[in-house]
Amino acid sequence: MDQPPSPFSCNFTPNIPELLNQMNCTIAISTYQAGKVIFISAKNNEELIQLPRTFNKAMGIALQGDKMAVATKDEVIVLVNSAGLANSYPKQPGVYDGLFMPRAAFYTGQIDIHDLHWGEEGLWAVNTSFSCLVLINEEYSFIPRWRPAFISGLASEDRCHLNGMAMQNGKTVYVTSFGDGDKPQSWRDNITKTGIVIDISTGETILRDLPMPHSPRLYNGKLYLLLSATGEVVCAEPESGKYEVVSNLSGFVRGMAKYGDYLFVGLSRLRKNSSTFRHLSIADKALNAGIKILHLPTGGYVGEIIYRSTVDEIYDVQIIPDMKRPGILNTYRDDYRKGLSVPGTTYWAVEKE
Repeated sequence: MDQPPSPFSCNFTPNIPELLNQMNCTIAISTYQAGKVIFISAKNNEELIQLPRTFNKAMGIALQGDKMAVATKDEVIVLVNSAGLANSYPKQPGVYDGLFMPRAAFYTGQIDIHDLHWGEEGLWAVNTSFSCLVLINEEYSFIPRWRPAFISGLASEDRCHLNGMAMQNGKTVYVTSFGDGDKPQSWRDNITKTGIVIDISTGETILRDLPMPHSPRLYNGKLYLLLSATGEVVCAEPESGKYEVVSNLSGFVRGMAKYGDYLFVGLSRLRKNSSTFRHLSIADKALNAGIKILHLPTGGYVGEIIYRSTVDEIYDVQIIPDMKRPGILNTYRDDYRKGLSVPGTTYWAVEKE
C-alpha cells in the first residue's frame, strides 16, 4: 500500500538546486490556503530544503533590503534580517546565513490585503476589500491613498477585486483588477473577460478584457503580468492596449518575481468546489501547485518545483537575494522572544532558572 507523501513534499527538476546555488538566492512563497510563508533553498547542488513558517492566511510579501513584510488575515507583520542572530541561533548555530525576526505588527483588521510593496512613502498595500491602494502605519487600520475613478466611495465590498500593484522607483505605476464595477463583488459576473490594467498617473484603463490579471511587475522598463484564467505570462504594451504572450504555463498562475534573467512564477491547484474557479476553462489543467522558472529573454522553460502535498494555492513569489539559506521565525513559538538586536550587536537571551 502506497504511503501518503510527507508534508510539503515536492518534486523538482534536477537543475533547480544548482541554479539557486549559482545565483546565491532563496525563493520565498506565501500560501494562504496552508497559512505559511515557505523559504525554498538549495541544500547542495542536488537537493532542496524548505523552511515553512506559519502566518495566518499569508498573502503579499514585500522585500526591501534587510526588511520583509507579510500580509496576513488581519495584520501586516514586519521582519528584519539579522546575520548575527542567524550565526548564533541556539537551535541550529551556523546553519543559516540570515534570520528574519519579527520586529513590528500593524493591526489592520480584515481588509483582504493582496499585493504589498515598500515605496517612497512607506509600506503600500492593495486593499482588496475596500477597492483602493493604502498606506500601512501605526496610526490607523489603513490610510486610503488612491482608488479607481469608477469606485464611488470606500466600502468593504470588494467591488472590482483590485489585486495587483506594479511599482517603479518607489511609486505605484500600474494596478490590476478583475473588473470596473461599482457594486459589491460585481467582478464575479464575468470573471474571465473583464480584467483590466489601470495607469495610476492618468487614472486611465490601458488594457481591457483580460482573463483574471494578477501580479503586474515592471522589469527592464516593460510591464509583465499574469493572466491566471489562461495560464499565460504576458508582456503588455500600454500605448497600444495589447500584449504579447511570453509563455503559456497551462496552469493557474499567480505570484511572480524576476532575478537575473530568470522569472519565477507561482502555480496553484484549483479547488474543484470553488464557485469562483471551478468553471474556468483551465480548471482541468490546473492540477499542480508550485513554481515554474522561465528564462525571460527567450521565454524558455528552465525547470519547476511541484508540490505533492500540503500546498495547493500560492499567492506571492519573491526572491531573497544574496542568501543561500536564510531562516525565519514567527510569533507562534517563543524563539523570537529571545533574539535581541541592538545597534552594533545581537544577543540570544538566556532564561533564568
